[in-house]
Amino acid sequence: MKLSHMMVFRLSFFGAFWVDGALFLIQLLMFQAIYSQVDTIGGWTKGQMTIFIGTFSLINALNMVIFFFGINDLPGKIKAGALDHYITKPVSPLLRLTFENINPGSIPLVFVSLGIITYGISLCQISFSLIQGIGYGILIVFMTLLWYDIELILRCIPFFTISTANITRTEELLELCMKVPGDLFKGIFKVVLYFILPYGIMATIPTRFIVKTISPLGIVYGVFIVFLFTVLAVGIWRLGIKNYKSASS
Repeated sequence: MKLSHMMVFRLSFFGAFWVDGALFLIQLLMFQAIYSQVDTIGGWTKGQMTIFIGTFSLINALNMVIFFFGINDLPGKIKAGALDHYITKPVSPLLRLTFENINPGSIPLVFVSLGIITYGISLCQISFSLIQGIGYGILIVFMTLLWYDIELILRCIPFFTISTANITRTEELLELCMKVPGDLFKGIFKVVLYFILPYGIMATIPTRFIVKTISPLGIVYGVFIVFLFTVLAVGIWRLGIKNYKSASS
């Protein structure tokens, strides 16, 4: 019934796919132009960068399909007291918030992303086994969870503040991380984008895994960061619920 209702507004339904799809395709064309003049950028070849773009696009697509439109409105619900309707229901409010606005309109972006990744693999001329594909898929799931964790943490801040303005402005760092692999950052940027707000590892680690240039320690680090941020996100959510002032209080 919900899908039928969404299809009434078809332009909005496919809007996320067209916007994000155009973003990553334009980015791909930009790097095609750059690599027409150089062979590598910071040790990253054209094929590796293509896989990187496709990987970020895939994680973003999964984010848009599964949980973005559910979690994104959390600050507004906190401020308006609409969270009351979730807390009083006999189901986890976080579970309902996460999955209540699944957006099938972004599913085509998943296939576009897989096409970009396949093209990048062909450019790299590397072997791609079933085991490697399973490992890559697991890393994609982990990095999608990491994206969810960061989104949830940022949107829980209004539990503890009066103003909700500019809460998510830090997500503008994503635009930078979509263009530059995380291992190319240096100094304070490395600290911020590899640990504090680890957007830099989301596409970098899975890409490095495919092209076989990542160490076991690098994979362990990525899994550790996901585990750390998952625990942190759940903890902040629970603390926020305890501090939540409902509309009736």
